[in-house]
Amino acid sequence: MSGINKKYKGVFLVELIVSLTVLGILLACLGISLYGFAKFNLYQLVRQQCIAAGQAQLDSITATGHQVSQDDIKRLWPKIDVTIEQSEGTGQWAGLKLVRAKSKGMSFSTPVNVELSRYIAIPITQQEQ
Repeated sequence: MSGINKKYKGVFLVELIVSLTVLGILLACLGISLYGFAKFNLYQLVRQQCIAAGQAQLDSITATGHQVSQDDIKRLWPKIDVTIEQSEGTGQWAGLKLVRAKSKGMSFSTPVNVELSRYIAIPITQQEQ
């Protein structure tokens, strides 16, 4: 034998297998954590889009008295549904309209619901299409 001791013949192979196993476990953990971050980021993106769509509806109603058309909502935020509810103000808000914009979207299999509300003084009308 050319300088290799029979006692340590398989040590290199065992070290190689152990290091590859540890590397594989680390890569699996990295993949799982990246998937978790991707889910979280998509949830935050959908939530931000719901807020933007609801805020646009409330701003349009406040400024013009008209809702943004559903065609425009679908064009700007294709995966977001926005509904508007209105009721009379109570207490110190009597005489005003309480407008609620409810936005809904999906992030993977998690529903995202955002509700924004505002008191306004002008009547609400549907925009002509």
